[in-house]
Amino acid sequence: MEENAQAVLTEMLQAAEEAAPVEAVQAVTGAIVTALNALGVSLLIADLSGRALVRLTHQTALGGPGRRQGEETAEVLPFDGGPYEQALRQQTAVVLTGDDRWTVLAPVTERGEAIGLLEIELPDEPDADVTARIARTAHALAFVVIANRRHTDLFEWGQRSAPFTLSAEIQRRLLPASFTCEAGAFALSGWLEPAASIGGDTFDYSVARDTLHVSVTDAMGHGVASALTATLGVGSLRNTRRHGDSLITQAELANRAVAEHANVRGAYVTAVLGRVDLTTGRCELLNAGHVPPMLVRDGRATPLELPANFPLGMFPDEGYRSGEVILLPGDRLVIVTDGMRERNAADLDLPAALLRITHLHPREAVRALSDAVLATAGPVLADDATLLIVDWYGGSGPRSSTAGADTARASSLPRRR
Repeated sequence: MEENAQAVLTEMLQAAEEAAPVEAVQAVTGAIVTALNALGVSLLIADLSGRALVRLTHQTALGGPGRRQGEETAEVLPFDGGPYEQALRQQTAVVLTGDDRWTVLAPVTERGEAIGLLEIELPDEPDADVTARIARTAHALAFVVIANRRHTDLFEWGQRSAPFTLSAEIQRRLLPASFTCEAGAFALSGWLEPAASIGGDTFDYSVARDTLHVSVTDAMGHGVASALTATLGVGSLRNTRRHGDSLITQAELANRAVAEHANVRGAYVTAVLGRVDLTTGRCELLNAGHVPPMLVRDGRATPLELPANFPLGMFPDEGYRSGEVILLPGDRLVIVTDGMRERNAADLDLPAALLRITHLHPREAVRALSDAVLATAGPVLADDATLLIVDWYGGSGPRSSTAGADTARASSLPRRR
């Protein structure tokens, strides 16, 4: 069995390498389609809105539903609480029966990042072994997508059900490649709900051997100028983080970078920077003129009191101070931007909303909060609403992955009627 699995993996990798980047998915799924005598196969990739799946297909014939770019077609399937949404959110393969065919929906996932679904139509009812094989193929497909989207715009184009402005394009490049990350001691997810005119928000994270780095920033203003200011701030923070500098040094150098190089007089960036020791749970936090982060613990959601600092770029010679909190297993750290709190969004009771979603995986919690903000202040926001959620498990929560996700941590969502 082990030798057979190794042979299948080798065959899949070889097929992906020999195919062009835009054809890698078809190449990898071709072997299992042939082996199972499948009637059809599709990759449904998660839309950037977080509220739909997009079926990517290559069709030489004209017509058919969806957006088109040459011979590429992207058909948007909005979430409706049905089996497609359930399979993605619960990270579990689903088998559907139809007229003389069965459809298997398998999550395409890597470290908890829900990339999409693999949809395979079969002429015969699949048993548990066939379903498990399809699930393993979907997991491997996640790595194929991750590797090949570096070389083509196809997947990014498919995910964009709405066109991007220039400022949105710049902002998109400032965000991490994956919005979700599961590890043994923690799980995290970030989300950015953009305003009509991009407001300069970003979130970021990086996992070292014994340290988790996180940040959420908000550049003043809107549009391209705000996106360029955000680029300065994020670029400086990433550069000093990769040098191994302390949070205070990161803040001080980003402060000078924004003050000296921003193309708008008086530009500044508010930020929360964090560093979590993965062996102890010690979490150092630095607040530079930002909305205070919140800690959800024991049925309460409370803002953390941290030393006050000016925003980055406001006073180039200003010093910075940080504070700390010791995270306990079961804690949830939440960092948001002021788009979650100001103007009409202020009508949202954020602490109460956080307590209502404690059962949700961070991957689902960030989207639920985003939906709540849109329901309160939308449908078009006056300012970006950005959030980052970190669930801390410590030594009590080793990760057990099944096809790319820890299903024990996945959200259990009721079907909508």
